[in-house]
Amino acid sequence: MRNLLNVVLFLPSVGALLLLFLPRRPSAIRIIALVFSLATFVLSLGLLAGFQASSAEMQFITDKAWIQSPTIRYYIGVDGISLFLVLLVTFLSVLCVLVSWRSVQEHVKEFFFFLLLLETGTIGVFLALDLLLFYVFWEVTLVPMYFLIGIWGHERRIYAAVKFFLYTSIGSLLMLVGIIWLHNVFGTFDYLSISHGIAIGALKLSYPQQFWLFLAFFVAFAIKVPLFPLHTWLPDAHVEAPTAGSVMLAGVLLKMGAYGMLRFCLPLFPDAAQHFAPAIIALAIFGIIYGALVSMVQPDLKKLIAYSSVSHLGFVVLGIFCFNEIAIAGALYQMINHGVSTGMLFLLVGMIYERSHTREISRMGGLATPAPALATYFLIASLSSIGLPLLNNFVGEFLILVGVKQARLLYTVLGATAAVLSAIYMLWMYQRVFLGETADHNKHMPDLNAREKLILFPAVALMVIMGIFSPYFLRRIDASTAAILNKGGLAPKQHVRINDTPHPFVGSPGTVSVPWVSKRMHSAHPSGDSERRP
Repeated sequence: MRNLLNVVLFLPSVGALLLLFLPRRPSAIRIIALVFSLATFVLSLGLLAGFQASSAEMQFITDKAWIQSPTIRYYIGVDGISLFLVLLVTFLSVLCVLVSWRSVQEHVKEFFFFLLLLETGTIGVFLALDLLLFYVFWEVTLVPMYFLIGIWGHERRIYAAVKFFLYTSIGSLLMLVGIIWLHNVFGTFDYLSISHGIAIGALKLSYPQQFWLFLAFFVAFAIKVPLFPLHTWLPDAHVEAPTAGSVMLAGVLLKMGAYGMLRFCLPLFPDAAQHFAPAIIALAIFGIIYGALVSMVQPDLKKLIAYSSVSHLGFVVLGIFCFNEIAIAGALYQMINHGVSTGMLFLLVGMIYERSHTREISRMGGLATPAPALATYFLIASLSSIGLPLLNNFVGEFLILVGVKQARLLYTVLGATAAVLSAIYMLWMYQRVFLGETADHNKHMPDLNAREKLILFPAVALMVIMGIFSPYFLRRIDASTAAILNKGGLAPKQHVRINDTPHPFVGSPGTVSVPWVSKRMHSAHPSGDSERRP
């Protein structure tokens, strides 16, 4: 178990290197890619089995010297914030290999090489505890995604790839400046040492330093989320990317930005975070509503789902910057939910495109008649995205809205309005694509085959499991989210908890009761030193 985290991190890269030495036999290349991605996922489940749910400290830590001057360490670990994000990466990577089994026919070796390399990069982002190591993994994700879009994308793939690269690299450079600045101030890249020192008052940043450092980190993360108005690269990248690229982009890469805000912006720069919170919340709410309204008028099915991500990730940012344990737990849960539900929607859109060679909604209609299984899976994914009770997104959105209400009722009202809009555009889209009279050119559309059902069924099962058995997940993120708030002195002053109860929404004074959620949140959590470096 000691080296399990290292194996999970680098096993996809081993598979990628092995592909380079294989002859150009597509069948063998696909099998090797599937074996390594599936093995990584199975091993990542060992992290879940050995994870101590009640601890806010980093677990499975590896801390080795890497570069002597300046002191840079290979320092990785996992806690409740990063655990399920790592599992999300390994889960979606298997689905991406399977969905590309037949759709990718050219440069097969290179495609799966970049896909496996992307998996290692994204896992590394969620595990790195050395700031410069974090930056290295952050940049590693940029290169494979650039090539996945630019080589295997659609008509405007070069434009979309360059736009994605420029936006992300500019934000990365700002973050690099901030990392170097922190090193100059504290003499270390060790995230846990810096955050613990700030929490106990041993290390201090002046307010002007916090102001500029917060902006350097936040802009990089806001571009990746993407937060309005830094979102314009996202629709182009999604529309032009191959199906696997869209799944990894929506399911994983967008979460890197929200993860960075939660992991770095709140505990390292708490005063600046509080200063900028009203403006960030305003942008998040505007993005939530804007993304929903723009989704309603999209003629392209893939672009509609891309803009819906702007809306859904706005919910996540809103939850983070309300500095409330319930809202932050909901935001983290929603990050995972979005990766599953929106990832599945992109998988389904790719399957429709392989059959009809179009994403124009106007050229669809009545697809449920020739392809009832496809229509059924699409309906489940759409209902999950809307936030139907008993499915995963409901728990995340509800926790965010409940937590946000602790900050301000107006935020909850505006957020709930956007949730209604999401139901409108998703159900209207479903009606236009799958219901009504079937066009002549779609009457003989083949339904899902066994491989495609094998891809989609685990995602549906996970949606239901996360919707019904959410306490299993929430108990493992509770302590870590509380520790993040305590480190920055942002923890709520009043005792707030969520209890399970046989009577939904009915609780004793001072208690918020949520059905299917049995999560206790207390302001008297372990102090900021609960995540100190061992």
